[in-house]
Amino acid sequence: MVALEKPRLVVFDVEGVLIPKNRFVFTVGKSLGFVKLIKLLFYGFLYEAGIMKLNSALSRIFRELKGVEFETLMCVFDNIPSTPYLQNIFSQIKVRNCKIALISSGLPTVVVKKLADAVKADYAYGIEVETKEGKLTGEIRGDAIEASGKLKILCQILEAEKLRVSDCVVVADDRNNRCIFLPGALKIGFNPDFIIRVKADRVVNGKLSGILPIIDGKKHKRSFPSTNDFVREDIHASGIFMPVIASLIGVPAVGTLIFAIALIYTISELSRLEGKEFTLISAITRHAASQSELRGFAAAPLYFAFGILFTLVIFPHPASYAAIAMFCLGDSAASLFGGLISTSLPFNKGKTWEGSLSGFFFAFLGCLFFIPSNPIIALAGAAIAMTVEVLPLPINDNILVPVITGAALTILIH
Repeated sequence: MVALEKPRLVVFDVEGVLIPKNRFVFTVGKSLGFVKLIKLLFYGFLYEAGIMKLNSALSRIFRELKGVEFETLMCVFDNIPSTPYLQNIFSQIKVRNCKIALISSGLPTVVVKKLADAVKADYAYGIEVETKEGKLTGEIRGDAIEASGKLKILCQILEAEKLRVSDCVVVADDRNNRCIFLPGALKIGFNPDFIIRVKADRVVNGKLSGILPIIDGKKHKRSFPSTNDFVREDIHASGIFMPVIASLIGVPAVGTLIFAIALIYTISELSRLEGKEFTLISAITRHAASQSELRGFAAAPLYFAFGILFTLVIFPHPASYAAIAMFCLGDSAASLFGGLISTSLPFNKGKTWEGSLSGFFFAFLGCLFFIPSNPIIALAGAAIAMTVEVLPLPINDNILVPVITGAALTILIH
C-alpha cells in the first residue's frame, strides 16, 4: 500500500466503534451490586432514547461510581475486548499518511490514552474524572461531555496539524458525534444509529476494516453474503412459522413460548459475556451474529422476538399473521440481496435500492400466503413494510416493521 501524498486526520469515536458499546459501564456496574447496575443501565437507556442529554446522563452515572477505586476502572478496561485486528487496521491507516485521533464522551481520558498507546494513535481525548486518594469522587468535567465538545476538540487537532476539514475522516456510530459530521469531511457511519445513517457519506456494517477502501476513495463493491449472513437470515425468515404455529395452538401459547425463548437467550448472552456459554444457544449466536455484535450483548434477536410477539398480541389475524410473514421474508431478502448489486439510498446509506425491491417482492409473497384473496392489500402492505424498513427511524426496525405493518393491514382488512 503506497502512502497518500496528502496527510489526513482520521477521527474515531471509541465506544461502539473500537470497543463494545456500554460494556465499560456495565462491567463496572456489576461490581457495585444489582441496584447500582440497574441505575446505570437506566441512565444509559434514558440517553439512548433521547430523553436525557449526554452530560446529564454521564454526571448521574459517575455519581453512582463515587468511591470506586480508579485502578478498578483500568482493570475493567484491560478486560474489555477491542475490535479484532485493531492494531493491524490502525497500522494500515498510518501507512496511508494519516494521523489518528480517538475522542470519547463516555470513557476517562486516561483510559482512552491507554488504548491510543496500544494502537499507536496520535491523539486521545475523553472525560476528566476527579479522584481523591485513588477513588472517584463522582465529579467529571471536560470538553468531551459538552453538546459540541467533540467539535471543539476536533478543531484544536486540525489547527495543531494545520489541516482543513476536507482533510478529515470521521468514523462514528451514534448521534453524539453529529457535531463532528461536518460538511466537507468524509463521514463514515460504523453500525450507525438512525441520525448517523442520515448524515453519513458511507455506512459500514460488520467489520471495521471496511473503512479502509472508503479512506482510499474506492467505490462500494458488490459483496456476496457470508455464512453468518445466511444463518442469520435463515433464522430471521423462519419467524414465518410463528403465525402458522399460532393458528394451530393459539396466540397465548406461542406468545409464552417466544417470551420464554427470549428470556433463555438473555441469560445465555449475559453468561457468554462472563465467559460461560450455553452450548447450543451460544453456538447459534456465534454463527449468526456479526463480529461487532459478538463483542457485546447481541440484542438484535430480542428486538426480533418482541417485534413478532407484540404483533401477534396486539392485532387480530390474518392481519398479524400477514404482517409477521412480510417482516420475516421481506427483511431477510433485503439483507441478502442488498449487497449483491449495491446502490445506496440517498437518505439511508445503510440500505440499497436493490435490497429494498427484493424485500418488497418477498414481503408481497409473504402477505399473499395469509391473505391470498386480496393481492391489492398485499401490494399495499408490502409497500408499507419496506417503507418503514428503509427509513432511518429511532426505534429498531425489527419492532417497527411488523407493528406498523400489522396496524396498517388491520385497517385495510377490517
